[in-house]
Amino acid sequence: MSSPKVLFGFHAVGVRLKTAPESVIEIYHEATRRDARMRQFLERARAAGARLIEADGMRIAKLAGSHGHQGVAARVQPVAPISSLDELLEKLQAAGSGPPLLLVLDGVTDPHNLGACLRVADGAGAHAVIAPKDHAVGINATVAKVASGAAETMPYFMVTNLARTLDELKERSIWCIGTCDDAPGTLYQLDLKGPVALVLGAEGGGMRQLTRKTCDELARIPMQGAVESLNVSVASGICLYEALRQRA
Repeated sequence: MSSPKVLFGFHAVGVRLKTAPESVIEIYHEATRRDARMRQFLERARAAGARLIEADGMRIAKLAGSHGHQGVAARVQPVAPISSLDELLEKLQAAGSGPPLLLVLDGVTDPHNLGACLRVADGAGAHAVIAPKDHAVGINATVAKVASGAAETMPYFMVTNLARTLDELKERSIWCIGTCDDAPGTLYQLDLKGPVALVLGAEGGGMRQLTRKTCDELARIPMQGAVESLNVSVASGICLYEALRQRA
C-alpha cells in the first residue's frame, strides 16, 4: 500500500471525510480551538468514525508543513483513482447508480476555467469530465486551487481522440449533446434524464468542427442580452444543473 499523506484545513479534510472516510487514518485537531466551525467539523468526523487526536498548533503545523492548517490536519491513505473512462462506466452500471452524466470539454486551456468546471461538475453530481490531450489543460496547482477539492473527487479523463471517444459513448447509448450558438433548439427543450454527455467548447472558438459533427444533437443556451457567449464554466453549470433538475 502507498505511504500515507497529509491533508490539512477544514475543506480538504472535510471532502475526504465525505468521499472516502475509510481512507482517513487519524485527524489531529487543535485542542484550544472550540469555535462553532471546529465543533461542527468534529461532529462530522465522529459520525464518520474517524480517530481524533488533540494536538497543539505547532505540532499540527509540523505535520502539515504549513501554518495555514486552521487547526486541522489528517493522515490519510491515497485513494486509488479510477484508471479509465471504461472502468468508470462499468462501475456505474454494476452499481446501478443511475444514468451517466458526463461533461466533455473541447479546447479548454485556461486552468481557472477547468478548475471552475470541475467544481461545478462535482456540485451537480456529474460522474466525470472528459477532455482531449492535445487541446486542454491538465490538473495543476492552479486547477486544484480553483476547484476547491473537486480536482480530487471528480474523475478527469484526457483522451487521445475526442471524436472517437464520443463515438464510443454513443455505442454505450450515451446521448452526446453539443452546445453552440447557432443550434435550432435550446437546452430547455431537451430530455436530459437519460444517459447524457454534454459537450462544450472553449469560450470564443467553441467546439471544433469534428467534435460538432460527432455529436448526436446540438442545442443552445438562450442569450437575451448584448453578450454573445458565456464563460465555459458558467455554461457548464447551466447545462449540468438543468440535467440535475430534470433528474430530481
